[in-house]
Amino acid sequence: MKRLNLSKNDVNSEDGHEYAIVSLTDGKYNGARATINLWNPTVVDPDASFSQIWLAAGPDEDANTVEAGWMVNKGGSFTGQAEIFTYWTSDGYNKRGCYNVKCIGFVQTDKIFLLGSAIQPVSTYDGQQHDIKVEIKKDMYTGSWVLCISDMEVGFWPQDLFTHLRGPADAIDWGGETGKKVPDGRPTSTQMGSGHFPSEGYGKASYFRNLKFLDDEFNERDPENLNTHVTRPECYDLVLNEDPLTTYGVNFFYGGPGISAQCAN
Repeated sequence: MKRLNLSKNDVNSEDGHEYAIVSLTDGKYNGARATINLWNPTVVDPDASFSQIWLAAGPDEDANTVEAGWMVNKGGSFTGQAEIFTYWTSDGYNKRGCYNVKCIGFVQTDKIFLLGSAIQPVSTYDGQQHDIKVEIKKDMYTGSWVLCISDMEVGFWPQDLFTHLRGPADAIDWGGETGKKVPDGRPTSTQMGSGHFPSEGYGKASYFRNLKFLDDEFNERDPENLNTHVTRPECYDLVLNEDPLTTYGVNFFYGGPGISAQCAN
């Protein structure tokens, strides 16, 4: 099911995936991070809902990606609840790649952190909020892509897994995705983020805050001139704030309920 539509000029929902994301493209990027609001959205079996960071390089048919964030994946998870995950592909989501350590690829170095385990606690609507810092960065000495969760190094993807990602990424995406196994073009009740629209704001809508990236010289920078891609705004939407001087830095609210009064089946 895992797939990011990398054709940004042809973003559509015909493949069963919906997106509410912001992107940096046409550069050389050695890392990305953000602090992501944690929720446990309602997901229809066997759908999935992701809130994550992607770093990608190469053409769509041969795309290399390293990915991390949280998901509720009713079609590919033991818990059926929000959990931290990793993913990678080296051939455009065809045969090479997997979640977490389900195949030879991602090397977990921290034995305490449990990838694929349920996250606790998560945020509550109009109540206490919880979030987690996710960072993916290239090791300038080994060429591996390193994953850090809450400033703790969890593991890495060896550069030998990849072709295009042996060097820097050429695109970064932050945001939400929903996916369903039967791509019939119709929305479902699967929620993205908190399950509420970004217009509801803090404590109600899910957010990404303090977005940063590493440039081609490994300098950490605030992203500017981000591209916004929303496939079906009546079902899931995104509101971006690119002012890095705010408390939350460059940030955005995103998500939605899926089927609702304004998102008709």
